[in-house]
Amino acid sequence: MTLFKAVFSVSALTLVSRITGLVREQIGAALFGTSAAMDAFQIAFRIPNLLRRLFAEGAFSQAFVPLLAATRASEGDEATRALVDAVTTVLAWVLLATCVVGIVAAPVLVWMLASGFAPSTEDTAVALTRWMFPYIGCMSMVALASGVLNTWKRFAIPAFTPVLLNLSVIASALAGVPVLRRHGIEPVYALALGVMLGGLLQLGIQLPALAAIGMLPRPGWRLSGLRMAWQHPGVRRILSKMAPALVGVSVAQISLMINSQIASHLGTGAVATLVYADRLMELPTALLGVALGVVLTPQLSAARARADLLAYSGLLDWGLRLVLMLALPCGVALLVFAQPMVAVLFHRGAFDAHAVATTTLAVMGYGAGVIGLVGVKVAAPAYYAEQDMVTPMRVAIFALALTQALNAALIWGLGMGVAALALSIGLAANTNALVLLWGLKRRGSYRPAAGWLGFAWRVALASALMGGLMALAARHIDWLALGQREGLRAGLMALVLAAAALLYFGALALLGIKAGSFMRKT
Repeated sequence: MTLFKAVFSVSALTLVSRITGLVREQIGAALFGTSAAMDAFQIAFRIPNLLRRLFAEGAFSQAFVPLLAATRASEGDEATRALVDAVTTVLAWVLLATCVVGIVAAPVLVWMLASGFAPSTEDTAVALTRWMFPYIGCMSMVALASGVLNTWKRFAIPAFTPVLLNLSVIASALAGVPVLRRHGIEPVYALALGVMLGGLLQLGIQLPALAAIGMLPRPGWRLSGLRMAWQHPGVRRILSKMAPALVGVSVAQISLMINSQIASHLGTGAVATLVYADRLMELPTALLGVALGVVLTPQLSAARARADLLAYSGLLDWGLRLVLMLALPCGVALLVFAQPMVAVLFHRGAFDAHAVATTTLAVMGYGAGVIGLVGVKVAAPAYYAEQDMVTPMRVAIFALALTQALNAALIWGLGMGVAALALSIGLAANTNALVLLWGLKRRGSYRPAAGWLGFAWRVALASALMGGLMALAARHIDWLALGQREGLRAGLMALVLAAAALLYFGALALLGIKAGSFMRKT
C-alpha cells in the first residue's frame, strides 16, 4: 500500500465519522439550539474529551506509538507484546482511579471550565459530567488499541471507531429525548447516555482486530501484576517521555479550558456556538491532519530507528506538500463559504438566524488557521519520532501565551465576541506550525526537496480561483431564505462544493500538479 492510499483510506473513514458527527450536531442543534441545556452538555462532554486528548490521544500516544514502532522494528513482536501487556496493566489501574476521582470532583471540574454558568445550568453540567466521566476510561483504552493497530498498518478500524459514538448519540437523541420529555426529565440526558454507549462500542470493536494480529492485551488485575508491569523498562521510558509531552499537550488543553471559561461569560449559547464552529473546523483538520499524523507517526519513528535520515526527511516533505495542497483550499472555503455551510447544516428548529450569524463568524475565525492546525499534525510527530518531547512543549507554551494575548486584544480591545476565540486559536496554530518547521529545518532533520516555490504558487492560484467561485455563490444566493426548501438548499450547496472541487483540482492539473506524484510506498 502507498502512503497516499493509506492516508486516503483513513481520510475516507474519517469522512464517514465527520459526516455522522455533523448529523449528530444537526440533531442536537435542532432539538436544543444554543440553549442553556446544550451549553451544559457541551461543557460536560468537553471534560472527558479534554482528558482524552490530554492523556489518551495526547501525551500517552505521543510517547507510546514511537516507542512501540521502534520496539517492533528493533526487537520483534514478542518484545512488543510484553510492552503492550505492561502498558495496558498500568493504564487500566490509572484509569480506574481517574474515573473515581473525576466523578467525585465533577463540581470543581465544571467550575474550572464554566464559572459563568447560571446555577441551574451548572447543576445540569455537574450531573452530566458524572454520567459521562467513565467515557475517558473507554477512550484511553481505545487510544492504546489504535496505536497498536496503526503500528501494524491496520488503519481502518481505528479510523472507523468514532462513527460508533456518533451513531449512538444520534439513536439516543431520537429515541430518548421524546421519552424523557414525556416523563418530565431534562431531555439532554439522552445525549449523555449515547456518549457512554458509544464509548463501550468503540472499545468493543477494537478487541477482535487486536486478537487477529495476536496483540490482544493481557492486563494484570492483581497488585503483583501491577508491580511487575511498573518495573517494565518500556513503561518507565514511556513515563519519562510523557512528562514533557504532557506539559506540551496540557498547554493546548489549557487554552481550550480558558476559551470555554471566557465563552461561559459571553452570554447564553456562546459555548454551544463555539462547539458548532469546531465541528466544521474539524472536517479538514480530522480528514487531513489526523489521517496524516496516524499514517506518518509510525513511519517516521521506524525511519529514525533505522537511522534512515533520507527517508525521514522525504516523509516529512511528502506530508507537508499534502498539507499545503489540501489544507489551503479548505481554509479558503471556511473563510468565504462559512455562512452557506452553517445555514444548510444547522439552520432549523431551535437554531435561528442569530445563531447562524454568530456561528458563521466563529467558523471564519477557524478558517484563518486551518493550514496551521493541520500542519502541526505533521510537524509535531516528527519531533516525537526523534524522542524529542521538549521542543513541541516549549512551542506549545508560546502558542498558549499568544492565543490568550490575541483573546485579550480581540475580545476586550476590539469587542469581537465569541468569534475572537476561534480566530485566536487559528492564528496561534499557524505560528505554532511555522516555528516547529523552522526548528526541524534548523537542526537538519528536514531538508526541503526541490520545487517548493513553484508548487506553492500553483496551489495558491488554484485556491484563489476556487475561492472566487465560492464567494460568488455565497453572495448571490439567499441561503437563509431557502430554509423552507431543505432539499433545494442542500442540493445547491452540494453543487457549489462539487464545482469548487472540480475547478480546484482541474486548475492544479492544468498547472502541472498530478495526484500520481504523491504515491509513496509505506
